[in-house]
Amino acid sequence: MAADRSALRRQSGESSQVTLDAVDGRPTEAGALDLDRLIHERVRLGIVSALAVNGALTFTDLRDLLGTTDGNLSAHARRLEDAGYVVCSKSFDGRTPKTEYGLTDIGRRELNAYLDHMEAIIEATRE
Repeated sequence: MAADRSALRRQSGESSQVTLDAVDGRPTEAGALDLDRLIHERVRLGIVSALAVNGALTFTDLRDLLGTTDGNLSAHARRLEDAGYVVCSKSFDGRTPKTEYGLTDIGRRELNAYLDHMEAIIEATRE
């Protein structure tokens, strides 16, 4: 259900926000659980974070950085690509195929919204 809300937010151009309780200012259960499930998964969060920091990375660089298998990285990268968070370009370096990933504007916006959401949860929890 949260994934459906995330997809609707992306389609409308809206970013996620934490819902805070009116009485104590802490995140409500619905607000805390309304994380972007697409980014929240560990490998996908690693992919978008690495691309946000590095600009673009090859498949091999991402795989080695995240310590994942080829198949696992490929499946997670495909989910992010299908959602419009990352872009994949394929080329050749001589005769060697080269796959490179980059973060899209939508991906950067959603990563920033995710990080803002997590920061709000952390801040409210520490109070």
